[in-house]
Amino acid sequence: MTLFNHAAIAGLNNLELLVYNYAIKNHDAVMYMTIRELAEAAGVSTTTVLRFCRKLGCDGYSEFRVRFKLYLSQAEPLPANFGTGEIISFFNSVNNPEFDTLLNQAVDIICHSERIIFVGASTSGSMAKYGARFFSNMGKFSNHIDDPYFPVNNDMAKNALAIVLSVSGETPEILRFASQFSLHHCKVMSITSNDNSSLARMADFNISWHIPQMRISGNHDITSQLPVVYILETLGRKLARKLA
Repeated sequence: MTLFNHAAIAGLNNLELLVYNYAIKNHDAVMYMTIRELAEAAGVSTTTVLRFCRKLGCDGYSEFRVRFKLYLSQAEPLPANFGTGEIISFFNSVNNPEFDTLLNQAVDIICHSERIIFVGASTSGSMAKYGARFFSNMGKFSNHIDDPYFPVNNDMAKNALAIVLSVSGETPEILRFASQFSLHHCKVMSITSNDNSSLARMADFNISWHIPQMRISGNHDITSQLPVVYILETLGRKLARKLA
C-alpha cells in the first residue's frame, strides 16, 4: 500500500495535514530531520507527528522516514522547481479502489438528480463553469453559479444537486450557498481540499483532494486546480458511461 493513499490522508486532522503539507513541500530536508525538528518546522507537537505517522500505517517516526525515502525513490524524476511533487502525491493518493468507489458513489447521486448546479467563487468559480460545460457535453444538463449574490429559490433547487467547489471549504459566500441549498431541500455535494472544513461537514456527500494550499501576498490563492479538473473529468466520464 502506498504511503500517501487517499484513505489515510482523508483521516488526517488539521494539525496532521500541516505535517503532511510540510513533508511534501520539503521532502529533501525531511528525510534527514529528527522528529523534534519536523515538529518545530511544521508548527506542531511531536505527539502530532507521531499520530501522523501512525495514521499512515507506520509504527513510528523511524519507519515513516524509511518508507518516505522509498516513496520518493519510486517517483519519476522530474524537472527541478516545477512544483510537481504535490501533483504526484495527489495522483498516488487517488490511484486506489477506495477513491474509485467514492467517485462511483458520487456518480450514482448525480444520476438520480434531475439537474446539476455547479457553485464556486474566484478560481473555483472558473472550475464550476468548466464542470457545468463538461457535464453538459457528457449528456447531463448542468449550469453554474459564480456570482456570490445569486439568489437561491425553491424552483431552481427542486430535484437538483448542487456541486459546490472550494479549496478551503471556509469561504463565507460559498458556505451561504451551501446553507441556502440545504434549506431548500437540495442535496449538496462538496469538492474541497479540506474534509474537516465547514463545507465538507455541511454537505450530504464530500469528495476531498489533498494538495498544499499556496498563497502569494498572503491573500491570493494560487493552489493548483489540477486535482479538481481530474475529479470533474473522471466523474463526467463515469457519468457518460452510465448514461449510455
